[in-house]
Amino acid sequence: MTISAYAATSSETPLEPFTFEHRELRNNDVAMEVLYCGVCHSDLHMARNDWGMTSYPLVPGHEIIGRVTAIGSDVTKYKIGDSVAVGCMVDSCQNCDQCHAGNEQYCRHEMTATYNSPDRQDGQITRGGYAKQLIAREEFVLRVPDGLDLSRAAPLLCAGITTYSPLRNWNVRQGTRVGIIGMGGLGHMAIKLAIGMGAEVTVISRSKRKEADALRLGAHKVLISTDESSMQAAANSFDLIIDTVPYTHNLDPYTPLLDIDGSLVMVGQIGPMEAQSSVPLIMGRRRVAGSLIGGIPETQEMLEFCAEKNILPDCEMIRMDQINEAFERLEKGDVHYRFVIDMASFNS
Repeated sequence: MTISAYAATSSETPLEPFTFEHRELRNNDVAMEVLYCGVCHSDLHMARNDWGMTSYPLVPGHEIIGRVTAIGSDVTKYKIGDSVAVGCMVDSCQNCDQCHAGNEQYCRHEMTATYNSPDRQDGQITRGGYAKQLIAREEFVLRVPDGLDLSRAAPLLCAGITTYSPLRNWNVRQGTRVGIIGMGGLGHMAIKLAIGMGAEVTVISRSKRKEADALRLGAHKVLISTDESSMQAAANSFDLIIDTVPYTHNLDPYTPLLDIDGSLVMVGQIGPMEAQSSVPLIMGRRRVAGSLIGGIPETQEMLEFCAEKNILPDCEMIRMDQINEAFERLEKGDVHYRFVIDMASFNS
């Protein structure tokens, strides 16, 4: 199958039209027309080889909404015409304890990422959703609930589940005091999801620049982290802090904000951390943890939750040929709060 896409061919060149040959449908595969694909900051990192692991040519995209066009002979969950979704992974070993527990993202033998990852059977490098078609194993295809706006749902498959999973696993409920550091693609979803769970939500920001928007999104308060007196007054006031900041930063100003047994969960930055004082952790039995997306059952649960609560990301729709401009704006933080590619605009 010949598939039209956009690809990065090196770390220095812009994305450009690209075609590739995809394997034929396996018995347990679902083929889909890609309708919408979200633009994640990790797409930019991978295109630029910021993490030193990119295989070129690279077709990014792991926030995918599609329509089923064909199914393998063993597929039972989907039929042609169904609205479906694919997130950050398309396979795992399916046999280890974590896969059996629905935590495929922590597969003991590594998950297969939606792009830039060797296929478990033939070793070909996976290609993502910046393409007109996608083929994925049935077990990693998600059902889009009725009533969920297809044009805005794509970022739920990464930004949504990345923030939903720690909120869910740290048992956020009515009255839980949640702080959110950073208010980009991840942070704005964390606000909406935590509010949907009944939490008391505070955005923690370095300036008042985003205060009005934070309140518009549903946050109850904004705490300015550069205001020393406000930070001191907020000590011990959070049960959970979700840290969405995508670059190296000092955690010491934030850990004292946690109450006894509170946790700060990192979902943004990947890589080295600054040296951190152990004093606030020891003196308050506080924790710093990390969280990676969510498993397939939890991702389906998240989609159902968002449909029930009418929770959707704030999106700016772009054409496929605007992706390089979108990457430039993403690098500058000039997006409110997620780009989504309308693949109907892709005529190559």
